Amino acid sequence: MVNENQYWLLKTEPGEWSWDDQASNGGITNWDGVKNKQAQKNLRAMHLDDLCFFYHSGASARRVVGVVSVVKECYKTADDEVVVDVKAVGEMRRPVDLKELKSNEGLKGLALFRQPRLSVVPISKEVWEIICELGGGFEGDGKVDDDDNEGEE
Repeated sequence: MVNENQYWLLKTEPGEWSWDDQASNGGITNWDGVKNKQAQKNLRAMHLDDLCFFYHSGASARRVVGVVSVVKECYKTADDEVVVDVKAVGEMRRPVDLKELKSNEGLKGLALFRQPRLSVVPISKEVWEIICELGGGFEGDGKVDDDDNEGEE
């Protein structure tokens, strides 16, 4: 039996690691620096090909900006740090800010709101779909952008 993909939200301060850093780094990096035990437990629960929203935290940047996928499941570094490797899938067509997330009825009770300091947050498929809809999807989601319809009048 094949496991169904899980969905996550990974938070980072853009001054520490931004979407631009992720995208320009060949798209692959290890997701490290996670100290909170609950967030580490969430990292350990990730599987290959799970999809994760890339969320900029911090005073001026609270928003979902992109999507990454898990390309290497949880492992420990030489320093005993819990890490997963993620690869950029694509930027959100339109970033979805925290205010917009909080105002959506379908997102009430989201762990991001209940545990705002948690850097690795599990989300349901339904929440994933709502956030994707709010952002118009993401590059690489298989949907065609209006700009890509060349030759149409």
